[in-house]
Amino acid sequence: MNIQFLGAARTVTGSMHLITTEQGNRILLDCGLYQGRRREAHEINSRLPFRPGDIDAVILSHAHIDHSGNLPSLVKGERDERFRGRIYSTHATRDLCSIMLPDSAHIQESDAEFIRKKYNRALEPVYTTPDALRVMEHFVCSSYHTPIEVTDDVTCTFYDAGHILGSALVVLDIRESGGTTRLCFTGDLGRRHRPILRDPEHVGDVDVLITESTYGGRTHTSYPDLMNELRETIIETASRGGKLIIPAFAVGRTQDIVYLLNVLFENGELPRLPIYVDSPLAIDATDIFRTHPECFNQQVADLLQTDPDPFGFATLHYLRDVELSKALNRKQEPCVIIAASGMMEAGRVVHHLMNNIEDSRNTILVVGFQAEHTLGRRIVEGREYVNIWGESFKVQARVKIINGLSAHADHPELIDYIGRMDRKRLRRIFLVHGEGKAQDALREGLLGLGFRKVVAPAKGNEFNL
Repeated sequence: MNIQFLGAARTVTGSMHLITTEQGNRILLDCGLYQGRRREAHEINSRLPFRPGDIDAVILSHAHIDHSGNLPSLVKGERDERFRGRIYSTHATRDLCSIMLPDSAHIQESDAEFIRKKYNRALEPVYTTPDALRVMEHFVCSSYHTPIEVTDDVTCTFYDAGHILGSALVVLDIRESGGTTRLCFTGDLGRRHRPILRDPEHVGDVDVLITESTYGGRTHTSYPDLMNELRETIIETASRGGKLIIPAFAVGRTQDIVYLLNVLFENGELPRLPIYVDSPLAIDATDIFRTHPECFNQQVADLLQTDPDPFGFATLHYLRDVELSKALNRKQEPCVIIAASGMMEAGRVVHHLMNNIEDSRNTILVVGFQAEHTLGRRIVEGREYVNIWGESFKVQARVKIINGLSAHADHPELIDYIGRMDRKRLRRIFLVHGEGKAQDALREGLLGLGFRKVVAPAKGNEFNL
């Protein structure tokens, strides 16, 4: 068996790993969009590092765009060059992809049109809406704990990763002449005691582990502290007469925030100011959350007995119409605006930042990891000026960072999860989806537990096992 790391290698975006079995079957784990500097990201995403028609199957860990977002590139172009296999995922992941991939295509088409009009420069989208719709024909769904024969020498089983709705730990049993190798790919590993979802399941012992490492060396804030910070940030911003802008991933993070705000509202702990979810994708994703209660933890299941909609309350407004979105930027009264995208690289939140970042009354609340070379990363780093769509803006709004809402396991949680695996059996650990310092910290922690070979592969690295 050969593993080649083609994305999310020493970075946190563009998840893509290729397994070639002894029989020559080629299985792709995730096919995510790389997010970073626009020109570099466009170049990387436009050129897949393999011929799509050579891939026999894709196994998708979850629907986040940095894991699923380049699936449409597999089916674009000449018919005989396209991917013809199946894409395996959970049911909820497929449902989320059905809205997220067309939305991704629409954003690329819109951005290309914006650049053409404003800068008179041609920019081809990585893929189009028809490509995104075509890819949905390839999905095959499975429940957790149900083995799937992906090829004649590979069986796949999904376990609940507790990261976002439908997210899965992928366990592959790969049959070779020397026996069977059990490989686990964590995708993005979630946290215990999340507001909505169940805890990550343990998959048992494996021979090879490919694990995310996003928060290696760091510890998240506890949820009680997080609730206090969220409430206090809203109150402080409102007292200044400002707007609270929350860039959030439309899937997962937005629903977590809305759920927590619902709890605060029902407890009488929020000022009565309007709260807007300004994202058609987030609205569609929330509807999908409502159709998959089987993914909820017991706390939410119990809440549903008394509150039939944990994603709605009196002062919460969902906005689809673009004119209503624009009107928020003319609004003078305090409010909360939750808008995609999470790393501030596209979508409606970019326009809210352009209109509000130079007003010291306002607050930008960062609730998730910001990858290198993104607008979000530059804001978090405390830059005095940031460039948005070719224009320079002075950052005068307050910037507040809350890491407790992260859907990724932190260092202690990663160490605890992996530490329950058999050190003698687990002969190789690959660290992906993390930056250098985080991977160094996690590697040292795992070596300290007695694990042997722990490697952080660079992009393009291959390993024969």
